[in-house]
Amino acid sequence: MKVTKKFVEKVAAEACGEDVVPLVRYLYGKGKVSEFELVDALKEDVQPLRNKLYLLQKVSLVDSSRKKDKKKGWYIYYWTFKPQNSIWLYKKTREEKIERLRARLKREKNNQYYPCQNQCMRLNFDQAINFNFKCPECGEIMYLTDNSETIKKLEAEINKLQQEINKVEE
Repeated sequence: MKVTKKFVEKVAAEACGEDVVPLVRYLYGKGKVSEFELVDALKEDVQPLRNKLYLLQKVSLVDSSRKKDKKKGWYIYYWTFKPQNSIWLYKKTREEKIERLRARLKREKNNQYYPCQNQCMRLNFDQAINFNFKCPECGEIMYLTDNSETIKKLEAEINKLQQEINKVEE
């Protein structure tokens, strides 16, 4: 798959939040950009900008190097964007989500669930029996529900995510 700027922005936003997108746009295609250049270009304070850079570094979308300023004695950090890591991050986030959905699917298949009429809570059998099948929030009687629709939705979501991973791998 070809890594486009739009794809990289989407992956960065999913992993670190929408507020990193302007930073990603600026860094895309550039190498070794100083913090001071970023502050001037994005018109943002240093500390929030560094926090965004650290978030991007945590998910391996940026890399940093530092040099000592000979006049002031300070270290200046230079940041390089790594768009090629966006495919790995995209697959990783989808695989983690699939893992969580499979765990939930297993719980849905292996348990019976009892919600109250007001939809305050949804308890499994063991929890519901501890409360005598009465909602601990509102006191209404809890009834057994059919969770086959939830199971179908979870399976569909898992298949969709797996197809997205397969598409990226092609």
